[in-house]
Amino acid sequence: MSFSPSSSAQAARETVAVRLRGLRKEAGLSIVELASRCGWHYSKTSRIENALTGPSTTDIRRWCAAVQAPDQAQGLIVQSLNAESMYREWRHQVRSGLKHLQDGLVQFYRETEWFRVYSSTVVPGLLQTEGYAAAVLTIAARFHDRPRDDIAEAARARMDRSRVVHEPGHRFVFLLEESVLRFQIGDADAMAAQLGHLLTVGALPTVSLGIVPMAARERAQWPEETFHIYDDTLVSVELVSASVNVTQPSEIALYSKTFERLRSMAVYGADARALIVKAIDALH
Repeated sequence: MSFSPSSSAQAARETVAVRLRGLRKEAGLSIVELASRCGWHYSKTSRIENALTGPSTTDIRRWCAAVQAPDQAQGLIVQSLNAESMYREWRHQVRSGLKHLQDGLVQFYRETEWFRVYSSTVVPGLLQTEGYAAAVLTIAARFHDRPRDDIAEAARARMDRSRVVHEPGHRFVFLLEESVLRFQIGDADAMAAQLGHLLTVGALPTVSLGIVPMAARERAQWPEETFHIYDDTLVSVELVSASVNVTQPSEIALYSKTFERLRSMAVYGADARALIVKAIDALH
């Protein structure tokens, strides 16, 4: 059964909204009365209670003061901040530049021991060549109407980040849909270099590279959105509008189950290399 990875973020927001609404009702206040005490328009109260607007720290403190429950403020603030951090829009992430976005993940990657990556769209960043990365970043910048003056620098930063694949203390399992090998990103030379790199990195002792064939007769799992599992603590899901960070253990377990189903359908070793070589030949 398919599910939306953004559901955990929205559910977290709604949990905060429900608690705030409950405090208002326990205090015997109407939406208009609470708004008056907080010093804002009643429509803001309605938006917060319906999880359409995330409350700020100040909003929560005013709300709790208005319902005479100041002791509830700190817990709600932490819960609200966690909910908002789960869902971060791409346009906010790239506002500081594409290179800054790449650099921000370096330390996190170094602290992660077990990487599980499934991609149904493009070659994962940790396996990208500089030419392929530049082409991917160009497409992303164009789509989000962002400046492209730091793309070359961002591509190099992505290469620096990818060195973690060669550092001790980490292990990697990459699953790619065969269609990823066929989507030409950049020119033919850049794509050929990228596919050749997959042959090289797939031979590393700490790397397991699986390809899910398009011709698989029976699929135990249909293609899903691209996602990364870091150890057993975080899942990052890539959507068109945002990256979603999933931290709920039950949801992480669901992604792990999905990953294992996809993993069982993939081919490895000589069979995976044959599919990559076939994609290289198709470029010509």
